[in-house]
Amino acid sequence: MSKALSGVRILDFTHVQSGPTCTQLLAWLGADVIKVERPGEGDATRGQLRDIPGVDSLYFTMLNHNKRSVTLNTKKPKGKQVLETLIKQCDVLVENFAPGAMERMGLSWEHINKLNPRMIVASVKGFGPGRYEDCKVYENVAQCAGGAASTTGFEDGPPVVTGAQIGDSGTGLHLALGILAALYQRTHSGRGQKVLAPMQDAVLNLCRVKLRDQQRLERTGSLHEYPQYPDGKFGEAVPRAGNASGGGQPGWILRCKGWETDPNAYIYFITQAAVWPSVCKVIGEEGWITDEAYATPQARLLHLKPIFARIEQWTMTKTKFEAMEILNEYDIPCGPILSMKEIAEDPWLRKSGTVVEVEHPTRGKHLTVGNPIKLSDSPTEVLRAPLLGEHTEEVLMELGYDAHDLEVLRADGAI
Repeated sequence: MSKALSGVRILDFTHVQSGPTCTQLLAWLGADVIKVERPGEGDATRGQLRDIPGVDSLYFTMLNHNKRSVTLNTKKPKGKQVLETLIKQCDVLVENFAPGAMERMGLSWEHINKLNPRMIVASVKGFGPGRYEDCKVYENVAQCAGGAASTTGFEDGPPVVTGAQIGDSGTGLHLALGILAALYQRTHSGRGQKVLAPMQDAVLNLCRVKLRDQQRLERTGSLHEYPQYPDGKFGEAVPRAGNASGGGQPGWILRCKGWETDPNAYIYFITQAAVWPSVCKVIGEEGWITDEAYATPQARLLHLKPIFARIEQWTMTKTKFEAMEILNEYDIPCGPILSMKEIAEDPWLRKSGTVVEVEHPTRGKHLTVGNPIKLSDSPTEVLRAPLLGEHTEEVLMELGYDAHDLEVLRADGAI
């Protein structure tokens, strides 16, 4: 089968995580992604957090599958010429350099657009236009500036960043969507355009329910589904809500059998209104079905802490997987707290391609994430990340360079 993005050529000027997440997703969908790296150095993550000396790190390999690597010294005149040839023959340029870096390289939007009016130039930046637009941003900074950290954690503790990389990878996913939209628009307009995904904006987009709650709080002075209700006090801003679900169905993380020694022996339990009678029957509290204090969702908001304490008495008699089996029989929403070890060993995630084992020439076999987007007519084959400069000759010959040209470029230090 042909791939969804077959025929689309991406010039990948990204590094570390946000940009590579975007371009890897496009590569999984079938685009030809050409990653441009410095000769002898490459993406900084090749050497970061190494677990095997002298071998590309998992940080790099897990963000650069299905790409081709070209080494190019754009500070050399001949290297700059090669780059301009690439720009003329590619559809999209993706970059996540610090603000102003592209312009200092002589790659302003105006220059790129002159070379290739159909080129889409996609950028990740920390902030959009405004007082912080020239600031460099990393994952946790984005989580803090985007509103995630202030609303994560427990009321009696400090702000907390999440282990999910919503700043870097989350922004990369947003940028990929913008690129696809620009490619589609080009089929009608014939023109390229700039695509910008600020990390602060992407995090806020993922935290929209908290912006919703801020407005509700300002109007009513309270948020009834938060653990601060009914006994605690609310301030002017949305508070940290612990493990509350953030939606209309109250939920909490509860201990399961073995919690004393297993830090992940927990389950997330949601007291959905539609299955409340089933919840009562499972935990042996049938009287709550008709009790005025528990019979309606609004009444239960006054008693969430004792309700979850009673449910936890039941979950502590079951492993998280035993509890899952019983609760699913009654369509009670729940989910086990899975460790990374459990996820890595999950046969169903392997079967679906969500977790993939790949072979690397210097690293050997290792696990990586697969494409989270499944297309029925364009299945994803996860290919290993490229070695530094592995495809330089291959790509340049596709651009029209011959063996003599390559020797000249090498002698000049351009590749």
